[in-house]
Amino acid sequence: MGLFKNYVSQTRKPEGILGKMMLRGMNSGHAKMADWGLNHLQNIAPENIVDLGCGGGRNAGELLRRYPKAHVTAVDYSQLSVEKAREYNQEMIAAGRCTVQQGDVSALELPEEGYDLATAFETIYFWPGLSQCFSQVAKILKPGGYFMICNESDGTDAASLKFEKIIDGMKAYTVEDIREALAEAGFSKVRTDHHKKKPWITVLARK
Repeated sequence: MGLFKNYVSQTRKPEGILGKMMLRGMNSGHAKMADWGLNHLQNIAPENIVDLGCGGGRNAGELLRRYPKAHVTAVDYSQLSVEKAREYNQEMIAAGRCTVQQGDVSALELPEEGYDLATAFETIYFWPGLSQCFSQVAKILKPGGYFMICNESDGTDAASLKFEKIIDGMKAYTVEDIREALAEAGFSKVRTDHHKKKPWITVLARK
């Protein structure tokens, strides 16, 4: 259990050799779920996007591909994740379309009302207090901006409840938990979708 726990705990803050292994797995293993979530973004053309908890950088790269006129800022509080995300998106960084930086979602040092779209894939499980962190997201979004959350867990599935007991600081939230925290943070017009065959959820809120 020791090695297994150390490995799966890398989902919270990847570090060292196990963290590198986890980040490689995240980029490939979460791709289908992330793309399912991104398909919920219809009829918008964001110019400035922030991907919070960017992990290995794959989803930031997909946002850059889907929105060729946008700039994407990718943020993670793991230095290893920052390094891997920079490596993954090096061409877009060189082209001036992407920035990757270390940051804490509970105290974001980003321009207020600077972004049209914020995304959070498989990351809010580890955010220290949803309402506080969602308030930080609201602060950096422009009026009318969107915040999209995409999780592999709906907060009730057996796998996530098992991992909650193994990974320190993990909390798998239900849709209602997320809705409540978004409302407290000042978001409105919240839409949710649950995958037909999997416990995946997408939540889209507007400031």
